[in-house]
Amino acid sequence: MNGLFAAGHRYGRFETRAATRDPAWVKWTLVGLGVSYFALFLLLPLISVFAEALRKGWEVYFAAIVEPDAIASIKLTLLAAAIAVPLNVVFGVAAAWAVAKFDFRGKQILITLIDLPFSVSPVVAGLIYVLVFGLNGWFGGWLREHDMKIIFAVPGIVLATVFVTVPFVARELIPLMQAQGKEEEEAAVVLGASGWRVFWQVTLPNVKWGLLYGVILCNARAMGEFGAVSVVSGHIRGLTNTMPLHIEILYNEYQFAAAFAVASLLALLALVTLILKTFVEWRQAKAIAAAQEDAHS
Repeated sequence: MNGLFAAGHRYGRFETRAATRDPAWVKWTLVGLGVSYFALFLLLPLISVFAEALRKGWEVYFAAIVEPDAIASIKLTLLAAAIAVPLNVVFGVAAAWAVAKFDFRGKQILITLIDLPFSVSPVVAGLIYVLVFGLNGWFGGWLREHDMKIIFAVPGIVLATVFVTVPFVARELIPLMQAQGKEEEEAAVVLGASGWRVFWQVTLPNVKWGLLYGVILCNARAMGEFGAVSVVSGHIRGLTNTMPLHIEILYNEYQFAAAFAVASLLALLALVTLILKTFVEWRQAKAIAAAQEDAHS
């Protein structure tokens, strides 16, 4: 009887393993589909960008990069990112800390507002800024009286960039802080630490890799934003064109080599972002594994 039970137990385990093990042709079909999709829709366009950029030689490539309007677009793109990313870091950390560590009225409203740029088209966001700060907008008369210009100027580009990149830092930190809980912060408060000391010495070190991950994503979106910036920029050459807008203008003027040359810079920035993102993910996973190992020991 015991032998029959053992045989049945072994047979059941065999059936379980067999039921959860796919045939080789299924596995390789899925892998082939995944690789083909990646090559067709991601790798091939990336290769074509660099191939078209260098098709007329290095001289044409560098001439397009150092052209004054191209230099101005690069500087404006970096300026907008340099302003928008720190602002969103401050807001994202504060919002994540409030949502994850405290209970208050309106928490769900704050979470909804953080997610708002994900649900609103960037073009609509740009039109909202035109409605508010444009010449005929709500504050247009006051801005004109004080000789201030937001739409079709650098401030409008920065505002549009800030809007579309708001969620990235906060959305990366909120689930991470919620998973970590409040125990360490509460222990620090019991021991007499002030709120700022708890934040700088307990909360922030625990989320540093998640924060860096959010900063990388925020920066990538800031430099590549097109829709909202296109509406508020006015497409003024050398003044309000970011790199994506400059690429569009060059392409519409049939300057394909120059357009792909500038596009290759954005592609390089995307590759650098991907490398940094992968590194941060690896360090974050390593830090989580180390923390779990310390908790078990």
